[in-house]
Amino acid sequence: MASLLDMLIQELSRLPGIGEKTATRLAFYILKSPKAYAENLSGLLRSVVSQLGFCDECQNFTHESRCQICSNPQRDRTLLMVVEGPQEMRAIEQTRSFKGVYHILHGALSPLDRVGPEDLKIKELIRRL
Repeated sequence: MASLLDMLIQELSRLPGIGEKTATRLAFYILKSPKAYAENLSGLLRSVVSQLGFCDECQNFTHESRCQICSNPQRDRTLLMVVEGPQEMRAIEQTRSFKGVYHILHGALSPLDRVGPEDLKIKELIRRL
């Protein structure tokens, strides 16, 4: 039976871009940190999983029915940028150059990975248009 530490390392190594060596480093960092840090991190993860959903308009992650961007009356609703994921939207937002709104597909078509149109937020985009 795996120890709790081994199970933590295994779960951390399932994160994208995190191998066993980095997962081990992260696990020991968490264990060496004050207990409050680990408790805060675990509480935040629970909150994210239980409280975040999709924005009714753009499909961004939010804890409200509409995200901050879609709720902003100063955004230009005549400009719609379709992006693959929330990370692309965040990168564009950091440039502070796009003043329109977004639609997030949450993936890309990939027949080899068996990702088809039904797996993306295309129906929501069509309904929105």
